[in-house]
Amino acid sequence: MEKIKAVIEALIFASDTPLSPERIRAVFPEVEKTEIREIIDQLVSEYHDRQGGILLQEVAGGFQFRTNPDLSLWIKKLKTAKPQSLSPQALETLAIIAYKQPIVKSEIEDIRGVDVGGPLKGLLEKKLVRIVGRKDVPGKPIIYGTTRKFLEVFNLKDIMDLPNIRELKELHQQQELLDPDQESSESEQETIVEEEAVAKQHDDENAEENAEEKIEEVPDL
Repeated sequence: MEKIKAVIEALIFASDTPLSPERIRAVFPEVEKTEIREIIDQLVSEYHDRQGGILLQEVAGGFQFRTNPDLSLWIKKLKTAKPQSLSPQALETLAIIAYKQPIVKSEIEDIRGVDVGGPLKGLLEKKLVRIVGRKDVPGKPIIYGTTRKFLEVFNLKDIMDLPNIRELKELHQQQELLDPDQESSESEQETIVEEEAVAKQHDDENAEENAEEKIEEVPDL
């Protein structure tokens, strides 16, 4: 058992992306999935109880070693490269997609009140957003949703773990995707975006009671 535990620990450490119990079981087909999960849970507890610099966390459907967020201040001092940034416009667009997905470009623009072509292109290039299909209406507009990388960046197990928009920005800053000198005056605008997104969601839910939209699924990129 200890040998298997050590191998699982090494596999998770060596993986560039969060490693799921299913992928780990491919290495140990003779070991039940429940047993593998028990071993992973033991490792999670051990790293948590140590209160050290490394934690084992469940992220995006898998498990990954990550630095303790309580030590982010010291880690930032070590990094010299300028962090990749998202503009306020891109962050607002990403938040709308995250909470409203699946969603088409025109629906995002209805909420923001401006064209989102530029921010949307940037989010696609950063692989935080993906094309999930086309809406079965005239013109067949492209439908957008978030990616596994989005879950990894924001340290989420799945989309159901989404925080509110203000917490989303804080998480974003912790992952060093936002410019640390970003003006705090954007908070009021974020609140407006959140309220509009919630209102739009209620409208959509009422509309869905009268008509069901068909979506053509395409594979995750």
